[in-house]
Amino acid sequence: MVDRALGSSVDANRPSASINPFALFFREFLRHPVMIGSIIPSSRRTIDAMLAPVDWSRTKLFVEYGPGVGTFCGTILERLPADATLLVIDTNPVFIDFLRRKFSDSRFVAVHGSAADVNEIVAAHGFDKADYVLSGLPFSTLPGGMGPAIAEATHRVLAPGGSFLVYQYSAYVLSLLEPLFESIDRDLEWWNIPPCGLFWAHKAAGE
Repeated sequence: MVDRALGSSVDANRPSASINPFALFFREFLRHPVMIGSIIPSSRRTIDAMLAPVDWSRTKLFVEYGPGVGTFCGTILERLPADATLLVIDTNPVFIDFLRRKFSDSRFVAVHGSAADVNEIVAAHGFDKADYVLSGLPFSTLPGGMGPAIAEATHRVLAPGGSFLVYQYSAYVLSLLEPLFESIDRDLEWWNIPPCGLFWAHKAAGE
């Protein structure tokens, strides 16, 4: 399903515009620890390092899985061309509601759905392929079969020469990326709490 209506059960938990994003992130981590990669949002150094290889001049569609409270979103929107789109996907309707209130930018689209359905979601919003996909989803703790499904769907949705940008606290994700992508670069951001592995998986230009 591409998007789901936010029902009355969500309304009861709807974040106000003034809620502290760190408090919201922590609350949702306690509710859904398996689906959220860390107890606190990523550091500024991690954001800058993760996005450093992006060629913004050729970016038309940038997709993010599990945006949480939008820790990466603001920086992406600052760098994104005026005619490009940032499409974020999260299974948590509380985060999606918060993000829709937080970002009024016309280039920003927040979808309540699963990253495994990224191809359908991208098509529903008028795009054929994504140039970049960013994910902080905890692949090592996702429900059985979900990690491989997301990795395969991401490879399909990326344009030739596109990249899957992944930040993780476990190297498990490499076992999902290596069979699919032509090359993978990696680094470690020690200043993040906890230290964070950074992975850039590149799809072959000829695929």
